[in-house]
Amino acid sequence: MLVRMRVVSFCHYLQGPAAAQYLADMGADVIKVEPPSGAWERHWSGANAYVDGISAFYLAANRNKRSLAVDLKHPDGQALVLRLLEGVDVVMENFRPGVMDRLGLGYGQVQARKPDIIYASATGYGASGPMALRPGQDLLIQALSGLIAATGNQRPTAIGFAAADQHGAALLAMGILGAYVRRLQTGEGTRIDANLLNAGLDLQTEPLTLYYSGHVTADAFRRDVNLATWYHEAPYGVYRIADGWLALSLNDPKKLAAALDSEALAALAGLDRYEERDRYARALAAELAPRRYDELVPGLDAQAIWYARVRDYDELPDDPQIRHNQVFRQVPVGERRATLVNHPLRYDGEVPPLRRLALRLGEDSRAVLAELGYGAAEIDDLIARRVVAAPDGEKTG
Repeated sequence: MLVRMRVVSFCHYLQGPAAAQYLADMGADVIKVEPPSGAWERHWSGANAYVDGISAFYLAANRNKRSLAVDLKHPDGQALVLRLLEGVDVVMENFRPGVMDRLGLGYGQVQARKPDIIYASATGYGASGPMALRPGQDLLIQALSGLIAATGNQRPTAIGFAAADQHGAALLAMGILGAYVRRLQTGEGTRIDANLLNAGLDLQTEPLTLYYSGHVTADAFRRDVNLATWYHEAPYGVYRIADGWLALSLNDPKKLAAALDSEALAALAGLDRYEERDRYARALAAELAPRRYDELVPGLDAQAIWYARVRDYDELPDDPQIRHNQVFRQVPVGERRATLVNHPLRYDGEVPPLRRLALRLGEDSRAVLAELGYGAAEIDDLIARRVVAAPDGEKTG
């Protein structure tokens, strides 16, 4: 779909790389520019998860890209990158404001050479403002955006993954696609600014609108431990059962009472299940606690109750629907195999292919420079002077 789109990504960590991966999965030629020491995500992985020496964190967000390793602080490195940018559609970067300008690669500097460029920047808090230069990271965004406060009930609770980063990546990719359509239609470039703080707030569009428009106070956050959110009525939540946990969505209380054959719940069916949500949730929890999942299913299904058993990660690969959706992909990494999460969309029923996985730093440096017109001797000289990095033992041409 995006086979004619050319992207240069100066991105590290997660938000920027994941956004570039969305575009790469859709066919864009994405060149990941890394320092000669390698992008940050090559050197760190949560849970100390490495596959044959390759960071699993790197593998999560750098599929289908080419790797060009170059010293952006060296004049010759800057020169070759500017030469590269003259032939691309999109520049992506997620440094703090001002870093790209100091490298001679800021929007104004690039746009002066290529007026139709799409220049997309992702920051923690925005390109300007009182927090612009502060470090932006997912947990900090969860705290500052109210997400942690709203998620907890007995105490503020963080979401157990980088939700703002991943959502921010999707928003950044969406913005680039919109700008690309505009460029195809009008020939005009676009300056795109994305940030994690806005992404964290955008994740909460529904509850924030309810909170401010309904003149709610923070007292609403306090609720029974079984209830999943502050703004849904009971039974919306997660409940302990004899052999695990059960999630219940919005459900008719009369049908739920019938599904559980519960006189206690039938007597509470007329309650205001928002104002008295704690009372209802406690009664429901008492009904569910001694029962096993298999004995609950017939009644829940007979009453068309919306429910799901809470599963852990060990159970996901064997789930029939997840297998049908082709969510996971096994790929060889050295002597081992890694499990990747595929691109989330399907195009004409197909999963976007895995075209490449640049496991080695600067794996494509020589090829990219050759495409720019550098001769073999020039490329070897740049590598010898450490302006460019490429895997050892390879020769140009």
